Amino acid sequence: MAFRPSLYMSAAVGLFLALSGAVSAETLQEAMSAAYANNPSLNAARAGMRAMDENVPQALSGYRPTINGQISTGLTATDTRFRIKGSSNWASTYTDTGAIQGQIQIVQPLYMGGRIDNGVKRAESAVKASREQLRTAEQSTLLETAAAYMNVILSGQVLELRQSNVAFLQEQVRAANDRFSVGEGTRTDVSQAQAALAAATSSVSAAQADLLTARASYIQVVGHEPKGLRSPGPITKLLPAKLAVAVDASRTEHPSIRQAIYNADTASYNVEIQEGALLPSFVLQGTVSSAFAGSSVPGGSSTPERARTLEGSVAAVLSIPIYQGGGEYATVRQAKEELGQAKLQVDAARMSVDASLAQAWSALESAKAQIVAAEASVTASRLALEGVVEEQKVGQRTTLDVLNAQSTLIDARLSEVGAETQLVVASYRVLAAMGRLDRERLGLKVTAYKPERHYEQVRDKWIGLRTPDGR
Repeated sequence: MAFRPSLYMSAAVGLFLALSGAVSAETLQEAMSAAYANNPSLNAARAGMRAMDENVPQALSGYRPTINGQISTGLTATDTRFRIKGSSNWASTYTDTGAIQGQIQIVQPLYMGGRIDNGVKRAESAVKASREQLRTAEQSTLLETAAAYMNVILSGQVLELRQSNVAFLQEQVRAANDRFSVGEGTRTDVSQAQAALAAATSSVSAAQADLLTARASYIQVVGHEPKGLRSPGPITKLLPAKLAVAVDASRTEHPSIRQAIYNADTASYNVEIQEGALLPSFVLQGTVSSAFAGSSVPGGSSTPERARTLEGSVAAVLSIPIYQGGGEYATVRQAKEELGQAKLQVDAARMSVDASLAQAWSALESAKAQIVAAEASVTASRLALEGVVEEQKVGQRTTLDVLNAQSTLIDARLSEVGAETQLVVASYRVLAAMGRLDRERLGLKVTAYKPERHYEQVRDKWIGLRTPDGR
């Protein structure tokens, strides 16, 4: 038997559909819950959020003292040659001295030109911006899940339509051959039916490939294979009646806009930090040192000497920058330009959200209109096909007329299922463009990820290498 890839692909898709129907159906909410908990890209974004939290304790460390210890040891040897007055002979002495020194220095910053205060504020603002970025990642994951879920359903429906079309055309080929064998049809009728069947068979293979691709995308986003998916319908109850209301909501709730605002605040604090480098700094410095020294004369009869000293000092150090080459001034100017850029990016974020929302809203309204038109087209096309088939039986229509009527019906059904899918995805896209596509509003039954919890765990830590989860 010759190898036929289409048969193997058909068997694989058929097995997938059979297995999907054999297990319990998975709702879109369940798929979103799985993606919310297990999506690797989303979990990577959460890990990045936790890393960003550590900037705050790093900034807070500027308020705290630094303690440094130092221990040094060494050996000094001295060989002295001398001649006693009135003698022609030279004499020599040899002395070695060993010392161990230890020192502990404590430095407590008292005033650093406002750089510590503004550094903490900058870090906290960056954390808030990162949280909004995480919200964007969560919205993107949930929206991708909705699209992947509906794409699997759409691909399955398209495959079923293509397969039903093949079954219909196979019957037309058989009927055309029967009519030709009894002299009621022509070879042209048979060839036209066979050509239509070949094209329909090719479309089935393409639909099978699309379904397998949709299934792979679903696994990538959700984390497991699709199981008996069912069309959930649009989430119109969560959407406002007018676009203007949606725009007003997005201006205050969309994470991209809020992130841009926090980024501008971060840039503002950075200007203050850089300007602080031009101000005086004041620190309190304490030092405690201890030294242990001993000396001996090798070969001599003298007793080795030992000495131990302990010293302590406290000093207040005031540093006043006068001129350091001009680098600080350039840094301040650079920070101001970055602040201006961040403020412009707030406007850019608002415009981008407005455009996305308008596009999603238009797609939603278009899908509604397409469904109405498609339903009417399907009804009319089905009636037309039935009429053409009956007329063909009495010789008033040709095989080509039947094939054209069937093709029109299939196209109408494809438009209908495509519009239904677009309606569902567009409704979720509108909600995401408003900044409201989240676990709470969707009612997902999954444990919420709260970035504030990790932040509170690490904010005031003074020491320790382990992360809150034990690593």
